[in-house]
Amino acid sequence: MPHRTFPALSLVIPVYNSVGTLPRLVERVGRLDVPGGLELILVNDGSSDGSGQACRLLADAAAFPLTAVDLSRNFGEHNAVMAGLRHARGKHVVIMDDDFQNPFGEAVRLWEHAVATGCDVVYSAYDEKRHSAWRNWGSRMTNSMADLLLDKPPGLYLSSFKCLSAFAVTRVLAYEGPFPYLDGLIFQVSQKVDTLRVAHEERAGGRSGYTLRKLIRLWLSVFLNFSIMPLRVATIMGLGIAGLGFTAALGVVIEALVSSTPSGWGSLMAGLLVFSGIQLVMLGLIGEYLGRI
Repeated sequence: MPHRTFPALSLVIPVYNSVGTLPRLVERVGRLDVPGGLELILVNDGSSDGSGQACRLLADAAAFPLTAVDLSRNFGEHNAVMAGLRHARGKHVVIMDDDFQNPFGEAVRLWEHAVATGCDVVYSAYDEKRHSAWRNWGSRMTNSMADLLLDKPPGLYLSSFKCLSAFAVTRVLAYEGPFPYLDGLIFQVSQKVDTLRVAHEERAGGRSGYTLRKLIRLWLSVFLNFSIMPLRVATIMGLGIAGLGFTAALGVVIEALVSSTPSGWGSLMAGLLVFSGIQLVMLGLIGEYLGRI
């Protein structure tokens, strides 16, 4: 049985409608100097411009290991990355976009930093992001939500350009749900995380595939799939409403003793508040158990 070798670094790049820039992308990757070897995984995320066929042709002609993964439709960036990670064999994996805004030399720097520090994940950080204003706003919103909902170091910027160790990749791939959020999965498996300042350049061509609709779906994924914070909010609201109901019930009793009130109205309102609060508390507790499972 032949000995199987594993490259030092795998590059996973989701591809979406980038047929015009793919040859230059592969040529740039082929010029990288990575001691221990390099492989490239291109994941065509349901492109409509022939990018899938271009990836296959480039894989056949490449002078270095190149795997082309062709998804049956557009599943979104995080699903595409998960598909690429399943084909990555490297001891470390760098995830990056196909738009040339992340220089390929910076991918090597991320890998070198991960090897030197022993961190499971190294995120990129930018002095200046060259995205559109609304895209930068969306990124800030996503990071603000993650600060509240995820178990991550406060203020850490969750960039899509990052390096993962093989251990982190293996643990992330244990997730089999339909709505993966890569950063949420990362912080479930490791806190050995660092950042590295890197350059960020103008987009080489085309336009971003992110829309407001996709950003909202991403926020919902963070909010519902990778945090039990909404369940805890329900529990706290239930306790507050139940407490308000008990206070109102006490007020009804006192008022009935000292004055005449419409028969049944106060006790009905107090009862509704008490039992509504108890229902919310019980739903929150059930949610806590489900979240822990």
